[in-house]
Amino acid sequence: MTANKYGNVLTVLLVILIIAILIGAGFLVYNYVIKPRLEEDRAIEAIAEFDKNVEENNKGDEGESSDKIAPSDGSSGSGTAKKKTYYKGFVMLGYITIPETNVKEPILDVVTPESLNTAVATLYPSNPQLNQPGNVVIIGHNYRNGKFFSNNKKLSVGDKIKIKDNTGTELTYTIYQKFETTEQDTSFYTRDTKGVAEITLSTCTDDTKARIIILARADG
Repeated sequence: MTANKYGNVLTVLLVILIIAILIGAGFLVYNYVIKPRLEEDRAIEAIAEFDKNVEENNKGDEGESSDKIAPSDGSSGSGTAKKKTYYKGFVMLGYITIPETNVKEPILDVVTPESLNTAVATLYPSNPQLNQPGNVVIIGHNYRNGKFFSNNKKLSVGDKIKIKDNTGTELTYTIYQKFETTEQDTSFYTRDTKGVAEITLSTCTDDTKARIIILARADG
Protein backbone atom coordinates (compact mmCIF):
# COMPACT_ATOMS: atom_id res chain seq x y z
CA MET A 1 0.00 0.00 0.00
CA THR A 2 2.78 2.40 0.91
CA ALA A 3 4.62 1.72 -2.33
CA ASN A 4 1.45 2.33 -4.31
CA LYS A 5 0.85 5.54 -2.38
CA TYR A 6 4.31 6.86 -3.17
CA GLY A 7 3.90 5.72 -6.76
CA ASN A 8 0.70 7.72 -7.08
CA VAL A 9 2.37 10.79 -5.60
CA LEU A 10 5.27 10.51 -8.04
CA THR A 11 2.84 10.14 -10.92
CA VAL A 12 0.97 13.28 -9.87
CA LEU A 13 4.25 15.19 -9.50
CA LEU A 14 5.38 13.98 -12.92
CA VAL A 15 2.11 15.12 -14.49
CA ILE A 16 2.43 18.53 -12.80
CA LEU A 17 6.03 18.80 -14.04
CA ILE A 18 5.02 17.94 -17.61
CA ILE A 19 2.19 20.50 -17.51
CA ALA A 20 4.57 23.17 -16.19
CA ILE A 21 7.07 22.39 -18.96
CA LEU A 22 4.34 22.62 -21.60
CA ILE A 23 3.09 25.92 -20.20
CA GLY A 24 6.65 27.29 -20.13
CA ALA A 25 7.29 26.12 -23.68
CA GLY A 26 4.02 27.66 -24.83
CA PHE A 27 4.95 30.95 -23.15
CA LEU A 28 8.33 30.99 -24.90
CA VAL A 29 6.82 30.10 -28.29
CA TYR A 30 4.22 32.86 -27.95
CA ASN A 31 6.67 35.55 -26.84
CA TYR A 32 9.50 34.73 -29.22
CA VAL A 33 7.70 33.33 -32.28
CA ILE A 34 3.98 34.12 -32.39
CA LYS A 35 3.96 37.59 -30.79
CA PRO A 36 6.76 39.02 -33.00
CA ARG A 37 4.95 37.75 -36.10
CA LEU A 38 1.68 39.32 -34.94
CA GLU A 39 3.51 42.60 -34.28
CA GLU A 40 5.10 42.45 -37.72
CA ASP A 41 1.70 41.87 -39.32
CA ARG A 42 0.24 44.87 -37.47
CA ALA A 43 3.12 47.08 -38.62
CA ILE A 44 2.63 45.94 -42.23
CA GLU A 45 -1.09 46.71 -41.98
CA ALA A 46 -0.35 50.18 -40.56
CA ILE A 47 2.11 50.92 -43.36
CA ALA A 48 -0.44 49.82 -45.97
CA GLU A 49 -3.05 52.08 -44.35
CA PHE A 50 -0.52 54.93 -44.32
CA ASP A 51 0.12 54.55 -48.05
CA LYS A 52 -3.62 54.49 -48.72
CA ASN A 53 -4.25 57.64 -46.66
CA VAL A 54 -1.37 59.48 -48.35
CA GLU A 55 -2.77 58.60 -51.76
CA GLU A 56 -6.23 59.82 -50.78
CA ASN A 57 -4.81 63.03 -49.31
CA ASN A 58 -2.86 63.70 -52.50
CA LYS A 59 -5.96 63.13 -54.62
CA GLY A 60 -7.82 65.59 -52.43
CA ASP A 61 -5.08 68.17 -52.95
CA GLU A 62 -5.32 67.75 -56.73
CA GLY A 63 -9.05 68.45 -56.53
CA GLU A 64 -8.60 71.70 -54.61
CA SER A 65 -8.65 75.02 -56.45
CA SER A 66 -5.12 76.26 -57.10
CA ASP A 67 -6.04 79.95 -56.60
CA LYS A 68 -6.79 79.65 -52.90
CA ILE A 69 -4.71 81.85 -50.62
CA ALA A 70 -2.82 79.89 -47.98
CA PRO A 71 -3.78 80.86 -44.41
CA SER A 72 -1.25 82.68 -42.23
CA ASP A 73 -1.13 79.87 -39.68
CA GLY A 74 0.89 77.70 -42.09
CA SER A 75 -1.83 75.12 -42.71
CA SER A 76 -2.62 73.88 -46.20
CA GLY A 77 -5.87 75.79 -46.49
CA SER A 78 -7.59 72.68 -47.82
CA GLY A 79 -11.24 72.37 -46.99
CA THR A 80 -10.71 68.69 -46.28
CA ALA A 81 -8.75 67.60 -43.22
CA LYS A 82 -5.76 65.43 -43.93
CA LYS A 83 -6.16 61.81 -42.90
CA LYS A 84 -3.66 60.76 -40.28
CA THR A 85 -2.53 57.20 -39.78
CA TYR A 86 -2.35 55.90 -36.22
CA TYR A 87 -0.33 52.93 -35.10
CA LYS A 88 -1.31 51.71 -31.66
CA GLY A 89 -2.53 55.19 -30.78
CA PHE A 90 0.49 57.11 -32.10
CA VAL A 91 0.58 59.29 -35.23
CA MET A 92 2.73 57.97 -38.06
CA LEU A 93 4.94 60.53 -39.79
CA GLY A 94 6.06 57.91 -42.30
CA TYR A 95 8.03 54.70 -42.30
CA ILE A 96 11.59 53.51 -42.60
CA THR A 97 12.95 50.64 -44.69
CA ILE A 98 16.44 49.23 -44.18
CA PRO A 99 16.98 46.49 -46.78
CA GLU A 100 20.30 45.32 -45.31
CA THR A 101 18.69 44.33 -41.99
CA ASN A 102 15.19 43.56 -43.30
CA VAL A 103 13.59 46.36 -41.29
CA LYS A 104 10.35 48.09 -42.22
CA GLU A 105 8.84 50.07 -39.35
CA PRO A 106 6.45 52.96 -38.78
CA ILE A 107 8.06 56.23 -37.70
CA LEU A 108 6.08 57.79 -34.85
CA ASP A 109 5.83 61.50 -34.09
CA VAL A 110 6.64 61.40 -30.37
CA VAL A 111 9.22 59.75 -28.11
CA THR A 112 7.78 58.17 -24.96
CA PRO A 113 8.46 54.85 -23.24
CA GLU A 114 5.25 53.53 -24.81
CA SER A 115 6.01 54.76 -28.33
CA LEU A 116 9.51 53.26 -28.23
CA ASN A 117 8.00 49.92 -27.25
CA THR A 118 5.75 50.26 -30.30
CA ALA A 119 8.04 51.33 -33.16
CA VAL A 120 10.80 53.84 -33.90
CA ALA A 121 10.22 57.55 -33.33
CA THR A 122 11.55 61.01 -34.13
CA LEU A 123 13.61 62.49 -31.32
CA TYR A 124 14.83 65.70 -33.00
CA PRO A 125 13.77 68.32 -33.97
CA SER A 126 10.40 69.12 -32.42
CA ASN A 127 7.63 68.89 -35.01
CA PRO A 128 9.95 67.23 -37.55
CA GLN A 129 9.23 67.00 -41.26
CA LEU A 130 10.72 63.93 -42.89
CA ASN A 131 12.68 64.20 -46.13
CA GLN A 132 13.25 67.93 -45.72
CA PRO A 133 16.58 69.83 -45.60
CA GLY A 134 18.30 69.42 -42.26
CA ASN A 135 18.78 66.54 -39.84
CA VAL A 136 16.10 64.33 -38.29
CA VAL A 137 17.08 62.01 -35.43
CA ILE A 138 15.18 58.72 -35.37
CA ILE A 139 15.56 56.58 -32.25
CA GLY A 140 14.69 52.93 -31.75
CA HIS A 141 15.29 50.20 -29.20
CA ASN A 142 17.92 47.50 -29.53
CA TYR A 143 16.13 44.38 -28.29
CA ARG A 144 18.99 42.17 -29.58
CA ASN A 145 16.42 40.12 -31.48
CA GLY A 146 16.37 41.79 -34.90
CA LYS A 147 13.41 44.03 -33.99
CA PHE A 148 13.50 47.82 -34.59
CA PHE A 149 17.17 48.95 -34.57
CA SER A 150 18.59 45.76 -33.01
CA ASN A 151 20.73 45.07 -36.08
CA ASN A 152 21.98 48.61 -36.68
CA LYS A 153 25.36 47.36 -35.49
CA LYS A 154 25.51 45.32 -38.72
CA LEU A 155 25.08 48.36 -40.96
CA SER A 156 28.08 49.86 -42.73
CA VAL A 157 29.04 53.02 -44.60
CA GLY A 158 27.46 52.81 -48.05
CA ASP A 159 24.35 50.90 -46.95
CA LYS A 160 20.97 52.36 -47.95
CA ILE A 161 18.01 53.53 -45.88
CA LYS A 162 14.63 54.56 -47.32
CA ILE A 163 12.21 57.01 -45.73
CA LYS A 164 8.66 57.58 -46.96
CA ASP A 165 6.87 60.65 -45.59
CA ASN A 166 3.26 61.77 -45.32
CA THR A 167 3.37 63.56 -48.68
CA GLY A 168 4.11 60.27 -50.43
CA THR A 169 7.74 61.19 -51.12
CA GLU A 170 10.27 58.40 -50.61
CA LEU A 171 13.95 59.28 -50.42
CA THR A 172 16.91 56.94 -50.32
CA TYR A 173 19.69 57.81 -47.89
CA THR A 174 23.25 56.52 -47.94
CA ILE A 175 25.14 55.94 -44.69
CA TYR A 176 28.32 58.02 -44.58
CA GLN A 177 29.37 57.68 -40.93
CA LYS A 178 28.87 55.27 -38.02
CA PHE A 179 30.23 55.64 -34.49
CA GLU A 180 29.56 55.04 -30.80
CA THR A 181 29.04 57.78 -28.24
CA THR A 182 27.43 58.45 -24.88
CA GLU A 183 23.70 58.74 -24.33
CA GLN A 184 24.19 62.40 -23.38
CA ASP A 185 25.98 63.38 -26.62
CA THR A 186 23.73 65.49 -28.86
CA SER A 187 26.47 67.40 -30.69
CA PHE A 188 25.58 65.82 -34.03
CA TYR A 189 21.90 66.80 -33.86
CA THR A 190 22.43 70.31 -35.19
CA ARG A 191 25.13 69.55 -37.74
CA ASP A 192 25.23 71.63 -40.92
CA THR A 193 23.72 69.51 -43.71
CA LYS A 194 24.28 72.28 -46.29
CA GLY A 195 20.61 72.23 -47.27
CA VAL A 196 20.47 68.47 -47.82
CA ALA A 197 18.04 66.10 -46.10
CA GLU A 198 19.87 63.89 -43.60
CA ILE A 199 18.84 61.38 -40.94
CA THR A 200 20.46 60.08 -37.80
CA LEU A 201 19.62 56.62 -36.45
CA SER A 202 20.25 56.16 -32.75
CA THR A 203 20.10 53.01 -30.63
CA CYS A 204 21.93 51.53 -27.68
CA THR A 205 24.79 49.05 -27.90
CA ASP A 206 24.17 45.44 -26.88
CA ASP A 207 25.55 46.15 -23.40
CA THR A 208 23.50 49.40 -23.18
CA LYS A 209 26.61 51.33 -22.10
CA ALA A 210 26.80 53.50 -25.23
CA ARG A 211 24.84 54.50 -28.32
CA ILE A 212 25.35 53.44 -31.92
CA ILE A 213 24.93 56.48 -34.14
CA ILE A 214 24.43 56.27 -37.90
CA LEU A 215 24.51 59.34 -40.14
CA ALA A 216 22.99 59.13 -43.61
CA ARG A 217 22.50 61.64 -46.42
CA ALA A 218 19.76 61.73 -49.07
CA ASP A 219 20.92 60.64 -52.52
CA GLY A 220 20.76 62.97 -55.48
